[in-house]
Amino acid sequence: MKLPPLKALPVFEAVARLNSFSLAADELAVSQSAVSHQIKQLETYLGEQLFWRSGRTLSLTDEGRQYLDAVSSALLQIERASEQLLGHEESRLRLSVFSSFAVRWLVPRLPYLQRLHPQLDLALEMSSGNPVLSDRVADCFITIRTDAPAFSYDKLYEERLFPVCSQDYWKRMRRELGRDDQLEVRDEPPLSPEELARFPLLSTHSIFDRATGDWQAWYDAVGERLPGGVRVQHFSHMLLALEAARFHQGVALTNDYMLSTRRDSEDFVRLPSHSVATGDTFYFAWKTSRRQERGIQTLRRWLVDEAIRSRLRAS
Repeated sequence: MKLPPLKALPVFEAVARLNSFSLAADELAVSQSAVSHQIKQLETYLGEQLFWRSGRTLSLTDEGRQYLDAVSSALLQIERASEQLLGHEESRLRLSVFSSFAVRWLVPRLPYLQRLHPQLDLALEMSSGNPVLSDRVADCFITIRTDAPAFSYDKLYEERLFPVCSQDYWKRMRRELGRDDQLEVRDEPPLSPEELARFPLLSTHSIFDRATGDWQAWYDAVGERLPGGVRVQHFSHMLLALEAARFHQGVALTNDYMLSTRRDSEDFVRLPSHSVATGDTFYFAWKTSRRQERGIQTLRRWLVDEAIRSRLRAS
């Protein structure tokens, strides 16, 4: 087995992560010249330049970035394997997760996870978009991308949107539409798209990355066009649109995981109308080479079980 200078690998990882020879030297408690020597030794062995150096600026080359992904993963696996043999039961994991999914679905369930698996030390990394799937970012991910070949995926949820409003706003809508206010929502006749267009629509830009894209998709689903005179209030994120709906400002389109707690079910009314699929499917993703790690598999099984229990995913 032909291996590179093994002492140089943690040094390379530290320099790349901290983007600094001096900071890496401080972290590793060695001199800066010792760090430089280890990096030079590794570059000589590989026959590739790993860093671009320009004055005080340091950056990874393309070859260095590719090598870092492999080295970081290998060092993490060595650390996890050693912890298991040493009898350290605690599993430390970084989970990268969309902010809305974290706030509305995951965080309220964390106390249950902690009671069930107290050995699991979970750190959440908030993601506003699709993160790069890499050990440098997190140990595992909740993502809608499945194009990273080094990763495995388990489906959690296929997103669909449906209209909601506050309890008080639904009473107002009933009055203006001349509906019987004694009926339960489940017994109500469906709202037509024309009826809904009489009220302010709260739109989330980030769902389809275009203005009013969510409501256009909802109307398209039944072969109709969004009426030209409809009042639309725009929001960048579904969390904001849903809060506006909570405070009686109109009707918002939301999904199942945003209304997954008892408080939400009491605050909001799901209107009697159709839903529309966004085309996004949420997956739990982990590095295939790390599939034997106890912590990752514990978290994977718990997430899938919770998705089934909360009816995000069919059993």
